[in-house]
Amino acid sequence: MSEFRREKSEMSSVEFFCQNAMQQKIAPPHMGSVKKRIRHAATELRWSFTRTKDAWYADPRISIDGEELTRVEQVSGLEYAQREVRTIDDLIAKADALLDGPEADFHRPFVAAFRAFIGVLDRS
Repeated sequence: MSEFRREKSEMSSVEFFCQNAMQQKIAPPHMGSVKKRIRHAATELRWSFTRTKDAWYADPRISIDGEELTRVEQVSGLEYAQREVRTIDDLIAKADALLDGPEADFHRPFVAAFRAFIGVLDRS
């Protein structure tokens, strides 16, 4: 294995997300050669060709910052973990609403168990 090429299991989830978003959504295979696809992704993301190429191949020397991740999300139409967080927050809010109702004593043990379960899912 090359020192600059890592297996997918060694890649951070952000690098993997950006790589897949670029290769599948921003510049999909039907566009032609890899070089043409990287150039298209660079134009869409407003990144340099070199920066895009490094992200395309998940070069271990780069780090994707928050602004770059947001740009990849905007251009690709994908979301990195945001939908999951919103869903979990919505479920917790609904569970909390049960605690405020007239049968709060009846629902309290269920809600406590549900929140514990959701809390386990929320951990990476």
